[in-house]
Amino acid sequence: MAKVKPSATLVINELSAKLISEGKEVFRLGFGQSPFPVPNKVVEALKKNAHQKDYLPVQGLKSLREEIGSFFRRHYGLPVRAEEVFIGPGSKELIYNFQVSCAFDELLLPAPSWVSYEPQAILTGHKVVWLPTKKENGWKLNAKVLEEHCKKNPDQKRAIILNYPSNPLGNTYSDEELQALAEVLRKKQIIVVADEIYGEVHHEGQHQTIAKHYPERTIISTGLSKWAGAGGWRFGVFVFPPQLKYLQEAMAIVASETFTSVSAPIQYAAVEAYKEDESLRLYLEHTRKILKAVGLYVYDELTTIGISMPKPEGGFYLYPNFEKWRPYLISRGLTNSEDFCSHLLSETGVALLPGMAFGHPHDHFAARLSYVDFDGEKVLQYVMENPGINIDKGFVENHCARIVLAIKRLITWTLSLEKIQ
Repeated sequence: MAKVKPSATLVINELSAKLISEGKEVFRLGFGQSPFPVPNKVVEALKKNAHQKDYLPVQGLKSLREEIGSFFRRHYGLPVRAEEVFIGPGSKELIYNFQVSCAFDELLLPAPSWVSYEPQAILTGHKVVWLPTKKENGWKLNAKVLEEHCKKNPDQKRAIILNYPSNPLGNTYSDEELQALAEVLRKKQIIVVADEIYGEVHHEGQHQTIAKHYPERTIISTGLSKWAGAGGWRFGVFVFPPQLKYLQEAMAIVASETFTSVSAPIQYAAVEAYKEDESLRLYLEHTRKILKAVGLYVYDELTTIGISMPKPEGGFYLYPNFEKWRPYLISRGLTNSEDFCSHLLSETGVALLPGMAFGHPHDHFAARLSYVDFDGEKVLQYVMENPGINIDKGFVENHCARIVLAIKRLITWTLSLEKIQ
């Protein structure tokens, strides 16, 4: 326990809240929470099921699992059955449960990866190996890098967590890249947790899953927190292949002795979220377009002054690289990304998360930017009431004022580093 620090995302959220309570203006670009409301249809379903009070099966409500199976068959062509679906209190808890239940020698993580994977591995007694990535490849894992690592100790049992669209990068893997990774994974018999929690927030609605290429040992992790704005509902989903039934059963045992089952009203309401529905289709279509426009606005503004990062493809994150200003940052006594983010927050009110929290080297000046500090409910309502409106740079400037101001402050501060020197 002494080796594990509090989650960086929660720390920055609490620090931001503290500064706000002190009367300081803070732009909350550090905490990754959807800005949009939960779809009305799903909210109404929750109201109607508030009376549901019975404990549900550990694996989850059967009608819900059937609906999720149907969802994956419709959208991804995967032959998912209800008995292969497992419901948990958030994908975070399910990934932790996986690490408790699964025996392996190494957990492989591309650097950077989401902040909680490594701490969970430490808590469950697993060894973590960070696999290097390159800026030229958008910081994504290359199949050759994976294969070269596995050659070192070929008899090791390994698991890997692949998150795409990526938190913190904002980009994703192409179908060809997933195919190349799948060939190595199959050869080395590696169990994959495909963390696809942002899959439905692919900006073009074109998410691809590695389960299509490597179905026999891939577990898909997803939920409602990102695409349906329901982070606080704590609802997550694992989809298992039949070949990993033993692992699913082990996780059910752990669940039975820990969380027992997910809140009954939440599960009954979630049934509606996975049904084919025109209102949900429009909700996703509009929210994707808004996120794409905001992401591209921030990307264009920052890259104009030389801040590099992968182009946004899904979710609501960017991973700006400030290495161009390394000499100036060092001269100010800032030696790592945590120092960088701390000074940025205190001097501008702009809250970012340090790259070191995601497994990047401490002295690498990169940070995660979550472009969600705008009134998602108000913006979504405006778009729905004005069909055909052009959602572009001008739209962002008119309807996402806090994002615009935050980026201006970030740019001004960054350029001032040279003047101070």
